[in-house]
Amino acid sequence: MKQILKSCTALTLSLGLVAPALAQEPLKELGKGEGELSIVAWAGYIERGETDKNYDWVTDFEKKTGCKVSVKTAATSDEMVALMNEGGFDLVTASGDASLRLVAGKRVQPINTDLIPSWKTIDERMQNAPWHTVNGVHYGTPYVWGPNVLMYNKEAFKGEAPKSWNVVFEEMTLPDGKSNKGRVQAYDGPIHVADAANYLMAHKPELGIKDPYELNEDQYKAALDLLRTQRTLVGRYWHDAMIQIDDFKNEGVVASGSWPFQVNLMEAEKLPIASVIPEEGVTGWADTTMLHADSEHPNCAYMWMEHSLSPKVQGDVSAWFGANPSVGAACKGNELLTDAGCKTNGYEDFEKVKFWKTPVSNCESQGECVPYHRWVSDYIGVIGGR
Repeated sequence: MKQILKSCTALTLSLGLVAPALAQEPLKELGKGEGELSIVAWAGYIERGETDKNYDWVTDFEKKTGCKVSVKTAATSDEMVALMNEGGFDLVTASGDASLRLVAGKRVQPINTDLIPSWKTIDERMQNAPWHTVNGVHYGTPYVWGPNVLMYNKEAFKGEAPKSWNVVFEEMTLPDGKSNKGRVQAYDGPIHVADAANYLMAHKPELGIKDPYELNEDQYKAALDLLRTQRTLVGRYWHDAMIQIDDFKNEGVVASGSWPFQVNLMEAEKLPIASVIPEEGVTGWADTTMLHADSEHPNCAYMWMEHSLSPKVQGDVSAWFGANPSVGAACKGNELLTDAGCKTNGYEDFEKVKFWKTPVSNCESQGECVPYHRWVSDYIGVIGGR
């Protein structure tokens, strides 16, 4: 955690974040709800019972507050940043590779934690996390967090979980006797470069990678070379969770990096799908509900942030998405998550997850690193076969 704090401090400096005295003033007091609330969110994050009637944390909120919730689903952090730059939204559930970009771009505003009574119940590991806290100023409320898992088809792997990420990075014959070529997927987002770097940390220690988000030119070139090899194996790059589910069900895909959300949905259908955290470890996400700088419905937004921190909502979201709550009380007594749910979802593995963050040129581990804009352009090239 100390290393995360140091690295994100360097990130805030390199992004040119302002001191609290210059930041937009947070809301002083709550007024009446404005009747509407628009949220940019990851798939599965804001449910109203339409997919499964047991998972609904919107309907009661609307009844209690009069704030009608609308949701714009985003598939990548870059899409979230683009949508928040366009405007017209109140809240966003931003991951660590987007949150500080939104702060630096002044697209989100500081929050007044005094207006959120449940703030004091947040897990201390998350309460002052550097992906939403800049110079002591909070720019959102923690939502949920979790790992990017290796999802696989149990029939293709003959019931034995793959031990390594090599099944999606290197051509090989799988336990079912068929090649993995054309049967694996990779994430359609530049942050996937970090997954390649994480793999190389274990398999090419001579590169000296200490942080998969902080890569010098040689380390970065090795990651791109690995991704180019992966390009020859990938049948489709995924960014839409529901399309990835369809690909696993109907298009012969048998292994991919994924979110617990997709795994849970297919397991609920009794499909031969499972997930594993391979020996190289995982990247992951810790998401924050952030308030747009120009929100037209700030009162409803604050009401939602408070609502989102209730143990019931935290537990239900975690159960649905396969995530971990930011409020520890959610780990006990939630019917959907069950008392074993937090342990199952990796609540105790917080220190093992390499959380998404935005790569910058002025990096902590080695001074000079390849910045994110190059990850973006070069990953587009990789996907395009260059």
